[in-house]
Amino acid sequence: MQKPEFHPEIFAELALDDMAAVKDFAARFAPLLAACDVVALDGGLGAGKTTLCRAIIQARGYEGDVPSPTFNLVQIYDPSPNSLRENPNVPTIWHMDLYRLEHPEEAFELGIEEAFDTAASLIEWPSKLGPHLPAGFLTLRLEICEITDQNNGQNNDQNNIGRKLSLIGDRVWQERLKPVFKKDFIS
Repeated sequence: MQKPEFHPEIFAELALDDMAAVKDFAARFAPLLAACDVVALDGGLGAGKTTLCRAIIQARGYEGDVPSPTFNLVQIYDPSPNSLRENPNVPTIWHMDLYRLEHPEEAFELGIEEAFDTAASLIEWPSKLGPHLPAGFLTLRLEICEITDQNNGQNNDQNNIGRKLSLIGDRVWQERLKPVFKKDFIS
């Protein structure tokens, strides 16, 4: 059986100037997550991948601590009873940080097949999966960018570091996200 063709392209870009913007994106994106979704978070060290994952998980209704999975590689977040009452289709979320993997096959020891088959997967350092990243995933690429003062065109404050978030995926993701992120779509 031949795999379906996957033609990802950047279809939307957002400026995340501060934590409020990250939370706003998460609040709009999180309700769209469904079981079997794979979201690859791409970006360099310190780009904000873990912060964005936390915001998505919390926006999905998880109220507990959301630690980074850097050392244990995977954190699993089951939906709250309240979330399930409101929507019985709320998926479990697997948050994975694969930075420490040395070989793509090591990911199978984490149970990624179960995540791909039954949960929504948020994967930091997705390139570590090599050929095992399933077709049809969505990439959220974060890039650090400087925010300039609109009044004088200068950046005199270290805290004025923002992020550019690119949404990269196939037509299925584009159609699914367009109603919520239409104003951010690239024409």
